[in-house]
Amino acid sequence: MAAMARTPLEPRSSFDLHRELAIPKKYLQRLLTTLSKRNLVRSVRGRGGGYLLSSSPKSIVLADVVDAVQGLDREPQCFFGFSACALDEPCPMHDRWSRHQRAVLRTLSRTRLADIVPPAKAR
Repeated sequence: MAAMARTPLEPRSSFDLHRELAIPKKYLQRLLTTLSKRNLVRSVRGRGGGYLLSSSPKSIVLADVVDAVQGLDREPQCFFGFSACALDEPCPMHDRWSRHQRAVLRTLSRTRLADIVPPAKAR
């Protein structure tokens, strides 16, 4: 999506994205389908078609992208993988881990796609 955000008004074909980003074609196709279903990108048919961001890079937050692609837990999860820590006897990592998880979520929620757009490569 960051590569698409460099030229947000120009559709990017999946082949061009595959070539530029070195992402396997099948995986990229799945990503684009998932992002499309979540209304983060849209496809443009026909000659010169491809994929476009559905919104301005300034209005897309990274938390939405991560949530679409791999899911994003909005509540801190147990470091050891337990379904829940007992509040009266939390695991030894509970406080530290939940603090870091909240910090990551806060960062993803405050960072916009426009903030991480890489510079355009010389063609």
